[in-house]
Amino acid sequence: MTDWIPFGEGKYFAEKAFLLSPVDKAIELESAYIEIYTGAGGKRLMRGRSFVRNILIVLLLEDSDDLDILLDLGPEHRYRIFKPDINAGKVFSPDVKSRLQFVPTRPWQHLTEDDYRVLSDRMEIVAD
Repeated sequence: MTDWIPFGEGKYFAEKAFLLSPVDKAIELESAYIEIYTGAGGKRLMRGRSFVRNILIVLLLEDSDDLDILLDLGPEHRYRIFKPDINAGKVFSPDVKSRLQFVPTRPWQHLTEDDYRVLSDRMEIVAD
């Protein structure tokens, strides 16, 4: 999966990022960033991290286990990551935040400005 990563090695902070269910419910990810690095065999790989209130993930999972990530790295750099591997804390107290880690399982989808705006407009932000 080296051809689909359009960035060089380094950290790239998101202006906005969301965890998104198939029915367009979403929660905002805090302090989200992606890291591009070189893995075994010289392949470029990507992983991301953010903070999230765990209880909100539980609310999204009521709709589906298939969650995507909507990532806004700035104009011309907006992406949808379909069904990434997600790892997060396991404490579900309403006030607890933990680090969420995600790794794409397939190439991400680049979104045009119009596609991003349409998707953003129809998202329902979940709060407890």
